[in-house]
Amino acid sequence: MTPPMSRAPGPAYEATLAFFGELVAHGVTDVVISPGSRSTPLAVAARHLDLRTWVQLDERSAGFFALGLSRASRRPVAVVCTSGTAAANHLPAVVEASHSGVPLLVCTADRPPELRGWGAGQTIDQVHRFGHDVRWFADLPVGADMSPAFAVRVAARALAAATGPRPGPVQLNWPFREPLEPLGPLPPRAGPPQQAVALHGGGPAPGQVDLLVELAERYERGLLVPGPCDLSATEAGAVADLAARTGWPILADPGSQLRRGDHVEKSPVVAAADHLAKVRPFTDSHTPDVVVRFGLSPTSKALRLWLERTPPDRLVLVGPGVEWNDATFGVTDVVDAAPAALFEAAAPRVSDRAASPWLAGWMAADRAAREAVRGTTGPGGPMGDRLELGGAGVVEVIAERLGAGASLYVSNSMPVRELDMFMPASNEGLRVFVNRGANGIDGLVSSALGVAAAGDGPVVLLTGDVALLHDAGSLLAAARLGVDLVIVVIDNAGGGIFSYLPIAAAGDAVGFEELFLTPHGTDLVGLGRQAGMDSVSVSGRQALADAMARAVATPGSSLIHVPVDHAADLELHRLVTDAVAAALATVRSAS
Repeated sequence: MTPPMSRAPGPAYEATLAFFGELVAHGVTDVVISPGSRSTPLAVAARHLDLRTWVQLDERSAGFFALGLSRASRRPVAVVCTSGTAAANHLPAVVEASHSGVPLLVCTADRPPELRGWGAGQTIDQVHRFGHDVRWFADLPVGADMSPAFAVRVAARALAAATGPRPGPVQLNWPFREPLEPLGPLPPRAGPPQQAVALHGGGPAPGQVDLLVELAERYERGLLVPGPCDLSATEAGAVADLAARTGWPILADPGSQLRRGDHVEKSPVVAAADHLAKVRPFTDSHTPDVVVRFGLSPTSKALRLWLERTPPDRLVLVGPGVEWNDATFGVTDVVDAAPAALFEAAAPRVSDRAASPWLAGWMAADRAAREAVRGTTGPGGPMGDRLELGGAGVVEVIAERLGAGASLYVSNSMPVRELDMFMPASNEGLRVFVNRGANGIDGLVSSALGVAAAGDGPVVLLTGDVALLHDAGSLLAAARLGVDLVIVVIDNAGGGIFSYLPIAAAGDAVGFEELFLTPHGTDLVGLGRQAGMDSVSVSGRQALADAMARAVATPGSSLIHVPVDHAADLELHRLVTDAVAAALATVRSAS
């Protein structure tokens, strides 16, 4: 017989309700929960308050779902799991969140101290489980022994750590003793409680602004090199204003939010930097004196190698709580400040060099390269019927079809590189998400589902076949979560990216196909249909455009399969490089 409920839910619930109440007061709106028993006080309290609860069956998917949701909403997201290996399964998402600067509040339920190390079921060592990949860790008192006042301050401190100058994940380890269920009714839900702790940020220091102004006045031959980052439209405008005044081109990484948007019309955005960096005569004659980098490391390997080969006098790395993204050890100055705020403060003090020969040369080269790319990849190009639709064509169709209000999530391996190579600059806004912190292919479907859960317009995931299969389990969550997502999967029958590496030349001698290409033989259309998705295979540009239009207009999740001949795609990339080199030679001759 179930005993009658007492008048109070129990002290553990006083702590968890106070904790989540403080998160709500600071603007947290979402919590991602994986089912389990030990996490009952956390899950029940979160659902009781004004938080949207998203249930993900496995913790690995839950972590990446929260990552995408946090990115899209630009708010921290709480994650709740039970004890044992459940916590360990969050590690890949925590690593990506750490390297990408995404604020997650990972709440791992745990056994109480007296059960640790004694063979209790579902018990592992969860203390510092995520090592150095969290901004703060706390092994909290047992829930029943935690005062509400302490729980409030834990929430505030966790938020401060997760959203501070160097954003990222935190881990809060919550031990609970049985009984785990509430012993009485939860208190009525009221409005958000008064927050106990106010959190304040800061702006760039005057000396930091002075440094940027001094560099802009001293050097005409400058470049702004943003890596992947999530700039708002206002922040992108601040970068654009500085570039326009200094005459420093923006070598716009596709994940920087600077290649697409209203700012493009008034700023020197270069979309063909990867192609230009591969042409030695051009780079030798366009070596910059100063480079200002911000965001993660640029996607383009060619760009990174060029700056390593011919380092500028000053290589300035800008970022709040700046990560030392300096694998080539060329940085000369580190500025710990938010890039957009720093640029906005400096721009009015910089002399106008919008008409400089340096800028004109870069923009002419960018136009010539883009025309060479279009002439090679477009209909009627040199590949003829051999490659009806390759990676370049997929990117160009998606870029043309997605506009303001849409979001594009792009997987690592070839898709993000082809986006860098083939997505033109445009005034039409498009938010681009990439997991370039750790550069892994795991969790891409879950991450895109998280963006779709934010509900801010159509969301397309551009992925490769191996990355899709790596997160195939998350396809099953799409229908259950009720979110709208269009998946475009480029299927080159395995790891086509390895065809671009020197190991490919060794062929059968090293088992190249077996060990690297790894053809999977999976019916991806059938896989999508088994997950309840409207799935179709297409082979031409118009067919892809039509399929995307139908998928975006139809509620629910869809999968569009694009088979690609990786050998023909490889040849196309080489033809593009040759065409750009020839076009730049013509530009140099004319000048």
